[in-house]
Amino acid sequence: MKNRGFLFLLAALAAPLAFAGETIPAPPDVAAPPDDAEVTSSGLASKVLTPGTGGEHPDATSQVVVHYTGWTTDGTMFDSSVARGPKVALPLDRVINGWTEGLQLMVVGEKRRFWIPEKLAYAGKPDRPQGMLVFDVELFDFVKTPPDVAAPPDDAEVTKSGLASKVLRPGTGGEHPRRSSRVTVHYSGWTTGGEMFDSSVTRGEPTSFKLTDVIKGWTEGLQLMVEGEKRRFWIPEKLAYKGVRDRPQGMLVFDVELLSFE
Repeated sequence: MKNRGFLFLLAALAAPLAFAGETIPAPPDVAAPPDDAEVTSSGLASKVLTPGTGGEHPDATSQVVVHYTGWTTDGTMFDSSVARGPKVALPLDRVINGWTEGLQLMVVGEKRRFWIPEKLAYAGKPDRPQGMLVFDVELFDFVKTPPDVAAPPDDAEVTKSGLASKVLRPGTGGEHPRRSSRVTVHYSGWTTGGEMFDSSVTRGEPTSFKLTDVIKGWTEGLQLMVEGEKRRFWIPEKLAYKGVRDRPQGMLVFDVELLSFE
C-alpha cells in the first residue's frame, strides 16, 4: 500500500533490559528442567503450560506473535514482553537457535516453558545473558512464508494487467468491492525472496482503507474478491512501487483476507 508505514521485522531477542515496571517471579523449576519435560535431540527441553488449539505449527521462517519472559537459572529476569506490555512480532530465522527450534513445536494459543542450553542461546556473546536460559512463551499468531512466493503457480488467474492471484479460501456472497469502496482486511506482504516487509496479522489488528488510496495491484485485486475470501496476489512491479523510494521493489506477494467492505 502507499502512504502507510511498514513493519520491518528485523529484531532478534534483545539484550537484557532495564524495566520500570513489574518483575515477574521466576518459576519454581527455573534451575533445571523437570523430569516430565520433553527434550529434543539438540538438548532443548520444554513443557506445555497451557495447551493451544489447532494442529498447524510455525516453520523456521515464520513470523510469530508472542508474549514471553526470560530468566537465568538463578531466577533473575532479564527480559519480558509481558512486563513491557505489548506483544512482540519476531522472525524465527533471526532469533536464537533455541527459539527457532522451540516455537516450531507450538500451536496458536499454547504457552510453553523452555530450558534452552547455552549452545542454543548466547554462547560466546558476552553482552548477552550466559548459561542455560529459561523462557515462558505464549504463541498468539504466526504467518508462514508462502512456498510459491518466488513466482505465481500455473493455476493462478492472471488479468490483462499482469496481476496474478489464487483463492486460498472462498468467501461468501456474490458482491464485490468497487473502486470507490472502503475495505477492511488482514494482509501480509513478501518480496519474491521470501522477506516479509509488512503484516497487519503480526500487528494484531486489521487495516481499513479506500481502494483509491493504495497501489494499483490492490485497487484491481480487491475488486475480484468477496467478503470472507482469502486470496494470494503476485503483483508485478508496475502495479506496485516501481520508482518509489523506500518501498520494496520488484514483484510483491500479498496474502489478503477481505473482512468487510462498504
